[in-house]
Amino acid sequence: MMNRKLMFSNKNNVWCTPKDFFNKINEEFKFTLDPCCMPKSALCNKFYTPKENGLIQNWGGETVFVNPPYGREIKEWIKKSYEESLKKNTTVVMLIPARTDTLYFHDFILGKAEIRFIKGRLKFIDLDYSGKEENRKISPAPFPSMLVIFRGKLIC
Repeated sequence: MMNRKLMFSNKNNVWCTPKDFFNKINEEFKFTLDPCCMPKSALCNKFYTPKENGLIQNWGGETVFVNPPYGREIKEWIKKSYEESLKKNTTVVMLIPARTDTLYFHDFILGKAEIRFIKGRLKFIDLDYSGKEENRKISPAPFPSMLVIFRGKLIC
């Protein structure tokens, strides 16, 4: 039986991307912007933390990797990703829970993006670890994940 309390818990909505997973998809996309990260979890040279609020920034002309907070605000990140991808020379790749029953999935993803379901459960990095790198806490996600790829308009 599914533990719905755990599955939709907001106790920890920051799931730091596993570096090896990011490196594999970065080989394909060559990301230039990480718009929703913490300073110590940034995966691109150009990034926005909550202080800069990536939701109000312009992502135009970038190849964007988005691993948004997985709480209630996820729908705002998905809407923003879709809208920004409509700008010229802009591609947005999102790593999000595979929740195909949500309104945001049907409003902004289905039929508008390439979807790649991830086999198995990703193991995310705890942002608040302290001490040596090898002692950081790594936790398997309590949900399946997917990549959502919004490809922008290209200038020919």
